[in-house]
Amino acid sequence: MSTNAQQPLASFDALPEVAKFEVAVEILRRTKDFELPPLTDDELVANAEAIFLELDQREMNDELSESR
Repeated sequence: MSTNAQQPLASFDALPEVAKFEVAVEILRRTKDFELPPLTDDELVANAEAIFLELDQREMNDELSESR
Protein backbone atom coordinates (compact mmCIF):
# COMPACT_ATOMS: atom_id res chain seq x y z
CA MET A 1 0.00 0.00 0.00
CA SER A 2 1.33 3.41 -0.91
CA THR A 3 2.25 6.09 1.62
CA ASN A 4 -0.56 8.22 0.21
CA ALA A 5 -3.01 5.48 1.16
CA GLN A 6 -1.43 4.74 4.55
CA GLN A 7 -1.60 8.33 5.83
CA PRO A 8 -5.41 8.65 5.80
CA LEU A 9 -5.71 5.20 7.36
CA ALA A 10 -3.43 6.20 10.22
CA SER A 11 -5.51 9.33 10.74
CA PHE A 12 -8.67 7.22 10.64
CA ASP A 13 -7.28 4.85 13.29
CA ALA A 14 -6.65 7.81 15.61
CA LEU A 15 -10.28 9.00 15.46
CA PRO A 16 -12.84 8.34 18.20
CA GLU A 17 -15.29 5.53 17.37
CA VAL A 18 -18.17 7.88 16.48
CA ALA A 19 -16.01 9.79 14.02
CA LYS A 20 -14.73 6.51 12.52
CA PHE A 21 -18.32 5.51 11.84
CA GLU A 22 -19.11 8.85 10.20
CA VAL A 23 -16.01 8.67 7.99
CA ALA A 24 -16.69 5.05 7.01
CA VAL A 25 -20.27 5.88 6.02
CA GLU A 26 -19.07 8.82 3.90
CA ILE A 27 -16.38 6.74 2.19
CA LEU A 28 -18.90 4.02 1.39
CA ARG A 29 -21.32 6.62 0.03
CA ARG A 30 -18.63 8.11 -2.21
CA THR A 31 -17.37 4.77 -3.51
CA LYS A 32 -20.61 2.87 -4.06
CA ASP A 33 -20.49 3.43 -7.82
CA PHE A 34 -16.86 2.37 -8.38
CA GLU A 35 -16.41 -0.12 -11.18
CA LEU A 36 -14.37 -2.82 -9.46
CA PRO A 37 -13.30 -6.10 -11.04
CA PRO A 38 -14.79 -9.23 -9.48
CA LEU A 39 -12.69 -11.00 -6.87
CA THR A 40 -10.90 -14.16 -7.92
CA ASP A 41 -11.49 -17.44 -6.10
CA ASP A 42 -8.02 -17.13 -4.54
CA GLU A 43 -8.83 -13.64 -3.23
CA LEU A 44 -12.14 -14.83 -1.79
CA VAL A 45 -10.44 -17.78 -0.07
CA ALA A 46 -7.68 -15.55 1.34
CA ASN A 47 -10.23 -13.05 2.67
CA ALA A 48 -12.35 -15.80 4.22
CA GLU A 49 -9.27 -17.31 5.85
CA ALA A 50 -8.26 -13.94 7.32
CA ILE A 51 -11.77 -13.44 8.72
CA PHE A 52 -11.88 -16.91 10.28
CA LEU A 53 -8.42 -16.47 11.81
CA GLU A 54 -9.50 -13.13 13.31
CA LEU A 55 -12.68 -14.69 14.71
CA ASP A 56 -10.69 -17.60 16.18
CA GLN A 57 -8.30 -15.12 17.82
CA ARG A 58 -11.19 -13.14 19.31
CA GLU A 59 -12.81 -16.30 20.59
CA MET A 60 -9.55 -17.41 22.21
CA ASN A 61 -9.10 -13.96 23.78
CA ASP A 62 -12.68 -14.07 25.12
CA GLU A 63 -12.10 -17.53 26.64
CA LEU A 64 -8.87 -16.36 28.28
CA SER A 65 -10.50 -13.27 29.78
CA GLU A 66 -13.45 -15.32 31.09
CA SER A 67 -11.14 -17.82 32.81
CA ARG A 68 -9.46 -15.13 34.89
